Amino acid sequence: MERSPQEIWFDEKARRGGIADGSAFVSTFDLRKYRLEQIYRAATKELASDLDAVTTLPKELRVRLGDQGFAFDSVTPTVVQRSNDKQTTKGLFRLADGSEVEAVLMEHRGDRSTVCISSQAGCAYACKFCATGQGGFTRNLEPTEIFDQARYFARELARRNKKITNIVFMGMGEPFANYDAVMDAVRLLNDPKGFGLGHRHITISTVGLVPQIDKFATEGIQVNLAISLHAPNDELRGRLMPVNRRYPIAELMAACERYIKATHRKIFFEYVMLDGQNDGDVHAEQLARLMRGSLYHVNLIPYNATGAELSGSSEAKVRAFQKKLEDHGCVATVRVPMGRDIAAACGQLKAETQPKTRETS
Repeated sequence: MERSPQEIWFDEKARRGGIADGSAFVSTFDLRKYRLEQIYRAATKELASDLDAVTTLPKELRVRLGDQGFAFDSVTPTVVQRSNDKQTTKGLFRLADGSEVEAVLMEHRGDRSTVCISSQAGCAYACKFCATGQGGFTRNLEPTEIFDQARYFARELARRNKKITNIVFMGMGEPFANYDAVMDAVRLLNDPKGFGLGHRHITISTVGLVPQIDKFATEGIQVNLAISLHAPNDELRGRLMPVNRRYPIAELMAACERYIKATHRKIFFEYVMLDGQNDGDVHAEQLARLMRGSLYHVNLIPYNATGAELSGSSEAKVRAFQKKLEDHGCVATVRVPMGRDIAAACGQLKAETQPKTRETS
């Protein structure tokens, strides 16, 4: 049976306090239903800083919970950087076992605020253009470790009377490789009795794990799907993205067609622009042939260098590539880079405790 968002939250928090699960937590502290609702609402909806801020709870109960190690936050910010234009904030968060992840807040003009969150510490998929993949994989995140990244930035925004309007699973890790935890985190983010962010304001990005795309199509939720494509043929995509050897483009696009047939929802295709690699006229023509679906949307991403091997296409090349796609009837937009000066832009997230980083430090 599927757990409710409140059950997900208490199960995770209880385990962190050394208690088996949410039911054992209730028994340990002899809590009534209304007390559980008070605690959950304070943490997820009211964004209380900690237990001491929840004055509706008796002090004796707050002390007992604290002594047990019960805490609202499962991630601790250790470094927070703000871009020169003040529109991007990157947080490095330490987890209980010492692992680290990064998440990013992007404040767009017009009161739109997007948070890019991580689902894994590191990543096993080794895409050549991504700093996270170059660092290796540490472990999957738990649902509340994912959710608490958003909670942190929601609290920061609340101090300025602002709210998170969008969340994208485009930080460290491959979300669909941690499928169940990501779905639980989505339930926490969406819960109208808690955080309350609408499904249509959440986007999950995947490198193209076909079985999980098929499973996602059956979820019955209106969360957006984004595919990291980045190359229009198997030879090139296989060099840039090793996952393509397991799920080649034809198999991936077939899964996308099944997804659209089941959900009638748009798919966003991410395409990072790499100079001399995937930005030629022939690549645009190949990509256009793949993008024949009426619900396909291409996001062209200016490359944010993560090493010396690859460099980004010039702005002129990016715009010419976009025009070529549009001439072939494709819907294509160019993503505006944010946070480059603090290494917070797309593909740049890389915590210092990632395995390869430790080895070369």
